[in-house]
Amino acid sequence: MNQSKDDASLVLLDFPADGVARITLNRPAARNALNSALRRELKNTFHALKKEDSVKAVVLRGNQTCFAAGADLKEVAQLGSLAVSRLSVLEFWKVIASFNKPLIAAVAGSALGGGCELAQHADIIIAGRNARFGQPEVNVGIMPGGGATQRLVRALGYWRAMHLILTGESIGADEAVALGLASKVVDDDTLDEHVIELARHIASRPPIALRYIKEVTQAGADVALATGLQLERRAFEQLFDTADQKEGMRAFIERRKPNFIGR
Repeated sequence: MNQSKDDASLVLLDFPADGVARITLNRPAARNALNSALRRELKNTFHALKKEDSVKAVVLRGNQTCFAAGADLKEVAQLGSLAVSRLSVLEFWKVIASFNKPLIAAVAGSALGGGCELAQHADIIIAGRNARFGQPEVNVGIMPGGGATQRLVRALGYWRAMHLILTGESIGADEAVALGLASKVVDDDTLDEHVIELARHIASRPPIALRYIKEVTQAGADVALATGLQLERRAFEQLFDTADQKEGMRAFIERRKPNFIGR
């Protein structure tokens, strides 16, 4: 897959480490607001990375001052409900939600509204110290439409999630970690370096195991505990038919670094 270097592109793609792809939102003048064109490019990028076997983990970031400020209100302010439904926004979210490789969000600056929901689609959220998270949709007469009413309740619990959604208030990085909305806080000037190293570490793990871990964890969140445990056990057993399982355990016994090949 080729590296994107065109500054006119709304989504930039590069490969900063072996097995790692990095997606950068590139609409700085609009604070990376999610308009139709940006969503379309982002959807196509995730589609392509899903099919790229050399990519084992993906980083998603904005710029140093803003991750993503939410939906582009200039695009939707005057639309009616039918016109909004024709924007195919739900399809965009489904593509990212079904992405089957580890996804790390590197959040610097504001992650608000749809930007906060975009971060919530990641498996790990690393926040710079200046990051802010929030769902301010109620402040402009609407409500979250990219999954926050469901994902935030599952992640934070009902009362904490409702406090954010009903007030439209934003919170800083430290509070986001304390509440469970982010995984870790790092200094702003080390955010990119930290996230790339984390992604490189994850990408060095066996790809099939990574995929099964993500699939079972996500599927288990919406079923009874007994069903989730059964899904986990079946996936666990199936991994014993992979070459990577044999290599990983052999390397452990022989006290050497494993060489995983994704089979």
